[in-house]
Amino acid sequence: MTVRSLSLAGLLTAFLAFGLGAARAEEKPGSSTKLFNGTDLAGWKVFLDPRDKGKTRPEEVWSVKEGVISCTGRPNGYIITEKEYGNYVLELEWRWPGKGGNSGVFVHVSGPDKIWPKGTEAQLFSGSAGDFWLVDGFKLDVDKDRQDKKTPRHYYRMKTDKPVEKELGEWNRYRITCKGDTIKLEVNGQLVNEGKGAEATKGKILLQSEGSPIQFRDVKLTPLSAGK
Repeated sequence: MTVRSLSLAGLLTAFLAFGLGAARAEEKPGSSTKLFNGTDLAGWKVFLDPRDKGKTRPEEVWSVKEGVISCTGRPNGYIITEKEYGNYVLELEWRWPGKGGNSGVFVHVSGPDKIWPKGTEAQLFSGSAGDFWLVDGFKLDVDKDRQDKKTPRHYYRMKTDKPVEKELGEWNRYRITCKGDTIKLEVNGQLVNEGKGAEATKGKILLQSEGSPIQFRDVKLTPLSAGK
């Protein structure tokens, strides 16, 4: 073999090794990743409403104990992932430790931190889990028959034959599928909403503090293959 052939062979070997290493470094479709490690809020950032003027410490609003994230709901704000995500299934559980209240899960969040940043909210308001709210002008095509006539950026969940949410105090499960420009919401195994033509197909994920104590657990993300 000539010196040139050896050089080409070496370059080819190096190229293949690099590509293999890069593939291993990426999350493989179908392999779930825990977005909440069960012990602290690593990978998340806390944002509190600036109108609070620093009176409340982040740890007074968001805390972790025995695998559960607890939020007091006051002041308004959120925890938001440090990374952006696209093409995935997001699963999490939530419950109201006392009476029901208001909160939400945002996907495809972008832009500066504020109350509230641009994205699509998968509603958690007790009795209305599964509604869509299009926040800060986010565009998503949803069935017009379910559009709130008084608040056009709000879309009600689909009607179902059986109750969607569990009794107060019990754990509920959200399954949010973001695939391409489509977003689907499932609550406790029932498909309750779907939108297409999303203006963004990736972004950060946000859990909301909006006036009521709420708890979260088992927050995980499963990447989806872009080709399927």
